[in-house]
Amino acid sequence: MIRALLLACLLLLSACASRAPLPVQAPTLALPLQLHIEREQAGQRQDWLLVIQREANGLRWSLMDPLGIPLARQRLLDGDWQADGLLPPNPQARELFAALLFALTPPGELPASYPTARQQPQQRALGDRWQVSYRRALEFTLSLPDSLQYRISPLSETAP
Repeated sequence: MIRALLLACLLLLSACASRAPLPVQAPTLALPLQLHIEREQAGQRQDWLLVIQREANGLRWSLMDPLGIPLARQRLLDGDWQADGLLPPNPQARELFAALLFALTPPGELPASYPTARQQPQQRALGDRWQVSYRRALEFTLSLPDSLQYRISPLSETAP
């Protein structure tokens, strides 16, 4: 009984420790944003669409496949993620959303929002967890551990 309780506590603590970092202060973002996400890992590539919208006191993140089928929907309210809709929890999507929030934070707000971040022209990093290389403001590559990379670009306004 005590071992089971200890194991449960350790699992809970490890889940908290691996939680994706969020900004100390909410960054100023020009919303809504519609982004094309290209995910690549171990030679496998996937294309996704992401919409970020302002909503009352938070942000709504909606990730879809190219056919518009929802893959993940989350709301960021009061510094915490909340499920939005009936989709099951998706920790990988939350990590992506948190990393994108880091990448989209304006350069002048980065030190206050992410005090441990490193920033150089066209690059920024949060420890070994996230590295961002910018081509332009909304065009960048986001590198995460385990050779996981996301190429981010804005959706064309003339796309069908």
